[in-house]
Amino acid sequence: MIRVGVVGVGAMGSHHTRVFSELEGCDLVGVHDIDAARAAQVARKADVRAFDDLADLLDEVDAVAVAVPTPEHLSIGLRCIEQGCDTLIEKPLAPSLEEADALIAAAEEKGRILQVGHIERYNPAVAAMTERVERPGFIEVDRLGSLVPRSLETDVVLDLMIHDIDIIHSLVNDEVIEIRAVGVPILTEAIDFANARLEFAGGCIANLTASRVSVNRIRKVRLFQPEAYLSVDYTAQTVDHYRLLRTDGKPSGIETDRIDASGEEPLLRQLRDFVACCTDRRQPLADAHSARQALATAFDILAAIEARLG
Repeated sequence: MIRVGVVGVGAMGSHHTRVFSELEGCDLVGVHDIDAARAAQVARKADVRAFDDLADLLDEVDAVAVAVPTPEHLSIGLRCIEQGCDTLIEKPLAPSLEEADALIAAAEEKGRILQVGHIERYNPAVAAMTERVERPGFIEVDRLGSLVPRSLETDVVLDLMIHDIDIIHSLVNDEVIEIRAVGVPILTEAIDFANARLEFAGGCIANLTASRVSVNRIRKVRLFQPEAYLSVDYTAQTVDHYRLLRTDGKPSGIETDRIDASGEEPLLRQLRDFVACCTDRRQPLADAHSARQALATAFDILAAIEARLG
């Protein structure tokens, strides 16, 4: 049994605690948060211990999920890794590439698993889509939602769009050669709405829109490739697959197939992978190097937005 703990039990960390408490193959030892009252409340609900001192928790566990604010990822992540814990850090991995590199280097030096909370990697609909992707030519992504009182220390690119940047990099194994982007601060001083157009060396174009000022919650991607079109709803966990039919070698119609991939919660699949990686000593699906690649592209998008804003 892998002994696990959760560091930071706000909105996301409380969900980690809930899932770990029900997950086979691990023993949830306890939680830690700088808000002792919050930690006690979450711990009581999960029937585990709330640790006042982070070092005491790290002494009792083999692995931790870190769900603290992004600016604290480096300091907390390094403490966990250096104390010998396999570590899952919520996205984005770090607020800078230098800090991301420091976390990756520490994990490699200590021989620790370092997973990043790119939860859409574990969405069953994304898995179903990935199996059907061959040569994407154009990808359109919409990730729209309303403002929530979390992650406001980061802009919408690092808060929301980075999920889709990560997915696109997993689908298009190619170099980004051009980025055009626009962003607008609306309800906060950070960028609350952003649109980015990525051009890859092989010709694929990806158009991403992310907003945290929308009334309706939308999580969708459309992917076009030769003789096929995929439409994915992340929330409903469905994939509509449209394929060109041929008769005697000539186009004769369109075949439509709806895949209902709904079932398991993505966070459950993510934490199960984490526990399995800690047990088997293998790299997770959402590994730190792919997270760094998504982070680098996110910073390039932000640079393009800043250049446009002047």
